[in-house]
Amino acid sequence: MDIPQLIFNGISVGSILAIAAIGLTLTYGILKLSNFAHGDFMTLGAYFTWLANTQGVNLGLAIIIGAFGTIIIMLISEQLLWKPMRDRRATPTSLIIISIGLALFLRSGILLIWGSDNQSYDLPVIQKVNILGLAVSYYILERLIVISLAVLAILALHLVLKKTKIGKAMRAVADNVDLARVSGINVERIVIYTWVITGILTAVSGSMYGLLYGIRPNLGWFLILPLFASVILGGIGNPYGAIAGALVIGVAQELTVPWLGSEYKLAVAIVIMIIILLIRPQGLFKGLVQ
Repeated sequence: MDIPQLIFNGISVGSILAIAAIGLTLTYGILKLSNFAHGDFMTLGAYFTWLANTQGVNLGLAIIIGAFGTIIIMLISEQLLWKPMRDRRATPTSLIIISIGLALFLRSGILLIWGSDNQSYDLPVIQKVNILGLAVSYYILERLIVISLAVLAILALHLVLKKTKIGKAMRAVADNVDLARVSGINVERIVIYTWVITGILTAVSGSMYGLLYGIRPNLGWFLILPLFASVILGGIGNPYGAIAGALVIGVAQELTVPWLGSEYKLAVAIVIMIIILLIRPQGLFKGLVQ
């Protein structure tokens, strides 16, 4: 049993969960939407990336194309579903039910268009890569790439939230939407920016998960519980808390594999979520950082 290897695997998985959980907690913090379709948008982003990559586009550019496609579908769902529901002041329960319906619709669409077979990116088969004179296995390199992308995404989000007018407006809307509107903030524009940022993060996380574990129609569906566990653990609506929660969930899931087996990873996330809800319902942190 190699504990350092399990921790490294947990950090790589936790990094993917962190990128996705940031988007999930932003949609809740700003739009007050518990989006159960979030995992299926991850799947959609992975398939868009795979489609571009298998047409001869390099993986980096393919991820950008996947993000662009995911943003378009998210903005369509905003106009057709979420905006009308906000105008009607739909209850949180109604929004949850609608998001579950959207998740089923997206998954069925993926199955209809691309089938149920597992897919993988069109990448060269390499056993080892020479980096600065060191032979690094491709297995480790993939995970280092995932962790690096997560760090870059987190730093970029931090800069947006802390250093830009958009970030300040997003924090104001999350704190009090009516007060933000009265102060002259264009709330609908902030909603669009939120979906754009969420779409980028979601597509990147789905693409990275596909890189490590392959692409399949239910990829995101099996991640939705660990994602919500990460958000709840970190504090609903707090992106930095979501990052911390995701890393804890990722490492905890991997460390328990030798004793429980990989089929019980979801159970580990659920148990952690239940414990946090019982002990500290507000999570480790609280609210979108001001």
